[in-house]
Amino acid sequence: MRAAVIVFPGSNCDRDLAGAFARVGGRPAEMVWHKEPALPAGLDVVGVPGGFSYGDYLRCGAIAARSPIMRAVAEFARRGGLVLGVCNGWQVLIEAELLPGALLRNHGVTFLCQDVTLRAETRESPFTASLPQNALLRMPIAHHDGAFFAEAEILRRIESDGRVAFRYADAAGHVDAGSAPNGSTRAIAGVLSENRRVLGMMPHPERAVDPALGQADGALLFESVAAATLANAPG
Repeated sequence: MRAAVIVFPGSNCDRDLAGAFARVGGRPAEMVWHKEPALPAGLDVVGVPGGFSYGDYLRCGAIAARSPIMRAVAEFARRGGLVLGVCNGWQVLIEAELLPGALLRNHGVTFLCQDVTLRAETRESPFTASLPQNALLRMPIAHHDGAFFAEAEILRRIESDGRVAFRYADAAGHVDAGSAPNGSTRAIAGVLSENRRVLGMMPHPERAVDPALGQADGALLFESVAAATLANAPG
């Protein structure tokens, strides 16, 4: 699996994301500075990391979405390339109009840093195809503006198309109005693009790939991406 990770001023999860791709994919990820006009050739997946790109000035992800490299990321996505945006990366992908909806200030206007349980809602994507049906994954969140919101028609379309990738759940996998610690609409924690090749999610799978750190459920997502790229490899 050949991966690249975009680096913005203020990124603080880029090395973690690159490490997760390398750990599962077997080769180092390429780090791409935000001012680059193009992506390296031959990529399978691009990661847009968490952090505070451009200091979250103006609006989270808004400035980063207009950086030179994001034009190349958008073109990569349009050609069917895999793109994973985590936390601030999801905010960037929404601002770049690669994913629908918006990410609003957390309920209670509080920065949240805690572990959460996610329920996988679909296996119909390269990011989730290797997960067990209705898999429960444990991984951390760390955000201030992570409450997903979409207008009623957009929300209806996302749900009817099966493009909700993950929801916040309790330890038993139940989802209700109180499942999302940030107040996210219908407890949505991750959303897929129309072609299911772009995923934005608020929790951090890259921080949950090493059993030595007490969490390894995030590795399942990266393993699913690796399997998908292997399946599509020539020959």
